[in-house]
Amino acid sequence: MATFISNSASETEAIGRQFAKEVDAGSILALKGELGSGKTQFTKGLVAGLESSVPVTSPTFTIIHEYPGGRLPVYHFDFFRLENRESVAQLGLDDYFFGDGVSVIEWADRFPESIPEQAHWILFEIKSESTRMISTR
Repeated sequence: MATFISNSASETEAIGRQFAKEVDAGSILALKGELGSGKTQFTKGLVAGLESSVPVTSPTFTIIHEYPGGRLPVYHFDFFRLENRESVAQLGLDDYFFGDGVSVIEWADRFPESIPEQAHWILFEIKSESTRMISTR
């Protein structure tokens, strides 16, 4: 388990860039944290760290965004608006989880039973207006 302290959005992105060095095809990052805790900023850094220049936005309303063009493609999910396990099952997650890219799931804790055992869980906590604590397990 590792813990990082971020004092800005750019520091959170830098932590994501560092994580990019450690991921490979089939990596699954399950992100847990309240609204505004840095999950999307982290993902921006991860995608940039994988050498993709595709702009990263929250997939809240589209459920999934795909970011090609880097060392590995990134599949960015958002479970926030999904209502039940059936909605999750319809996404065909196995094709992404066990494919050629990195899967990043925001709000993964809403449906933890849908997250494979080998996933790397990352917890985002708001400590103050500008400070975030990012913990991995």
